[in-house]
Amino acid sequence: MPVPRPTLPKLIEQLASEMESRLPGILPRARRSLAGVLVRVFSGGLDALYKFLERVFKQAWPDQCDEEELSAHGARWGVQQKTAAPATGSLLIGGENGAALMAGSVFQRADGAQFTVDVGVIIVGGSATAAITAVGTGQAGNTAAGIQFNLASPVLGINSTAVASTEISGGADVERPELFRARILERIRRPPHGGDNDDYVAWAKEVAGVSRAWCTPNGMGAGTVVVRFVRDDDDDPIPDAGEIEAVRMHIEAQRPATAELFVLPVVAKPVAYVISDLQPDSAEIRAAIIAELKDMHVRDAIPGGTLLITHMREAISIAAGENDHVLVSPAGNVTCLPGELATFGGVTWA
Repeated sequence: MPVPRPTLPKLIEQLASEMESRLPGILPRARRSLAGVLVRVFSGGLDALYKFLERVFKQAWPDQCDEEELSAHGARWGVQQKTAAPATGSLLIGGENGAALMAGSVFQRADGAQFTVDVGVIIVGGSATAAITAVGTGQAGNTAAGIQFNLASPVLGINSTAVASTEISGGADVERPELFRARILERIRRPPHGGDNDDYVAWAKEVAGVSRAWCTPNGMGAGTVVVRFVRDDDDDPIPDAGEIEAVRMHIEAQRPATAELFVLPVVAKPVAYVISDLQPDSAEIRAAIIAELKDMHVRDAIPGGTLLITHMREAISIAAGENDHVLVSPAGNVTCLPGELATFGGVTWA
């Protein structure tokens, strides 16, 4: 049975009535009487205690606690907040044959972001490929293939510029509190079962940058397990080969030996939206609609699933400020093939 929390006016009334019943003739309801002052002082103290108890109760539950308490709840369930990770990749470096580039040499991107060479290389045939790691952690280190880098300090026989031969990826920021909270709740609601579907999903989400994951038992035949995942906070949520390998290695270290593991990329199926007759029409409302559609994709889209037209219309309708619209395209549900994932493909305003 719930116990109602008395408000401050109720506490004042209760204490005044109690004093009147025990000390007839005093004036506990008069503001300037000694009894009236004591009633309000004591009631204020009781109200502060109630507020403290309310906060203590709230912090005891991971779904209600403040962000500062999440680490304690996570430690209790063996779930750690994911730390930031640096981006890694490789550079194609040119120079004179036999010239050496030492490990630790620094390359710099046009915006000033720095990357260090992991292992020294020697130029053969006019070029060499060097593995690099971002000096700082976070998504800022992720770089598309083909981007040019410059040596921070000249090296004899090595060209001053180099080009990213692969996508430099894997950089991730510290796990957002809402995602950390969700993983703690998943651990409580879905305890480990020695390698069931939920375990593979949980293991994939333990890798920095992974926001959503799915497990398909027997996805590549009997005795196999297929895991797919995305990185929603990256510019491109579809993982590259390096990010897939990082998840595979992490799961391999924990999974049971009875199944063969496949970590496969999802195939993006962009959903392009055409919206007309938006009322009212403003840049702020358009931005709110785009944000709601992106959130809807994160909530509803799964590999091989169906994105419902009713959910698309609902996402547009709940955008702040939107009063009416016509969704021209898509005209119906969007169904994905196995391994396909419906992704947000932008909005055209007609």
